[in-house]
Amino acid sequence: MFFLLFCSSACANTKVITALKEGGKLIFIRHAHAPGGGDPDNFNITDCSTQRNLDVTGINQAKRIGKFFKANKISIDLILSSEWCRCKDTAKSAFESYKTFNALNSFFSSEFAKNRDKQMKELKSFVKSWNSKKNIVFITHYVVISEVLNTNVSSGTIIVADKNFKVIGTIETN
Repeated sequence: MFFLLFCSSACANTKVITALKEGGKLIFIRHAHAPGGGDPDNFNITDCSTQRNLDVTGINQAKRIGKFFKANKISIDLILSSEWCRCKDTAKSAFESYKTFNALNSFFSSEFAKNRDKQMKELKSFVKSWNSKKNIVFITHYVVISEVLNTNVSSGTIIVADKNFKVIGTIETN
């Protein structure tokens, strides 16, 4: 299974891996598999028990993401995660250490929709000021990736872009 993931993803995405090895790329990862959609009505950002969380499939998917980066010797400058538990758990299972960045938070629900423009401005400003020869990882949500990269994304998908948010390619980690 692990070899098949690497061969089907890596062999088909030589261009993406070459770009990652060059460094200086934006890596957007939608959180790993978390059953359901959206968040429960009693959602509380500080209480994971009120959120939609990774299941065993999601935890294993996140671990495969981390193995992909290690096996391909991709250098990473920084790993930033949404404050939602499913994103933090993806970051922890894949990379162990990470920092939260509220510009990556979901704005799917009406409660958070008002934050969309502010978050996008903050994310783009951050990227503009980021200066590293290594790659940067953003673990976030469908709505954020869709907004900033204008592309659809499944759980656990890795999307690589340049600093101008131009998509270079995608790696599926089903």
